[in-house]
Amino acid sequence: QVQLVESGGGLVQAGGSLRLSCATSGFTSDDYAIGWFRQAPGKERKWVSCLVISDTSGSYADSVKGRFTISSNSAKNTVFLQMNNLKPEDTGVYYCAASTTPGPFLVVPDGYDYWGQGTQVTVSA
Repeated sequence: QVQLVESGGGLVQAGGSLRLSCATSGFTSDDYAIGWFRQAPGKERKWVSCLVISDTSGSYADSVKGRFTISSNSAKNTVFLQMNNLKPEDTGVYYCAASTTPGPFLVVPDGYDYWGQGTQVTVSA
């Protein structure tokens, strides 16, 4: 059974950094993708970044491009989201999600099959 567990959220001042982790288990091959989404209070869940595990480069929403970096460890069982130069508008609950059919729908929540429980990121001004 696929499981995703996020960690690394917290409170940080604007301009600071955080690194989120998504520990994965239950996959039987590398043919999947991990995405990060965030959800601010009262707003819809929005795509932030994604990484096809068999690939080395990630994709990013325009709002985080140049500030966030997605990567995986060598064992490919943890995906990281390094967030630098954080802004108050980055505040929200961050979720990692897994798609077992990587394709053009990785930028929307419906493109994913499994979700973690979320981790709170708060950026103060």
